[in-house]
Amino acid sequence: MLKDDIAKVMFTEEELQKKIAEIGARITRDYADAEEEIYCVGILKGAVVFYTDLVRAIDLPVRFDFMIASSYGSGTVSSGSVKILKDLDYDIEGKHLIVVEDIIDSGTTMNYLMKYFRERKPASLKLCSLLSKPSRRTVDVQIDYCGFEVPDEFLVGYGLDYAEKYRNLPFIGILKPEIY
Repeated sequence: MLKDDIAKVMFTEEELQKKIAEIGARITRDYADAEEEIYCVGILKGAVVFYTDLVRAIDLPVRFDFMIASSYGSGTVSSGSVKILKDLDYDIEGKHLIVVEDIIDSGTTMNYLMKYFRERKPASLKLCSLLSKPSRRTVDVQIDYCGFEVPDEFLVGYGLDYAEKYRNLPFIGILKPEIY
């Protein structure tokens, strides 16, 4: 059982849903008077669970798009080199763009992506991350909508994985060190 590999539950399903409702309400207020639709870009694969819950918590029209970018490869530490494996399907020039990520760790990937998006001239650009791990940050990244700051622990569940496992857990937990 996957749950047996968890040392401690950091955020329960209920805590996650409460925080996501708060973020969705804040985004709704912030963009209530916007003339253009919001384009939410989910960074796959990790953000997909958070993304789907978040966009349902935003009470405004939202366009969906996804991107796959990585600086990890198959390891547990950022390689420092960012690769875009799937780009956006839509033109974002003049649009309100909200980038949705599961966790900002080193900041390498997101720093690269935010520069990449700015070059495409959106009307506005905001970053929304469920989790932020500032103790691991090697690059400064501004998070406009942040769910929780977390300590330097190996977290899994609710989209976060280790070797493509644990994403389907409904909570976020600390993985036992002997597993990785």
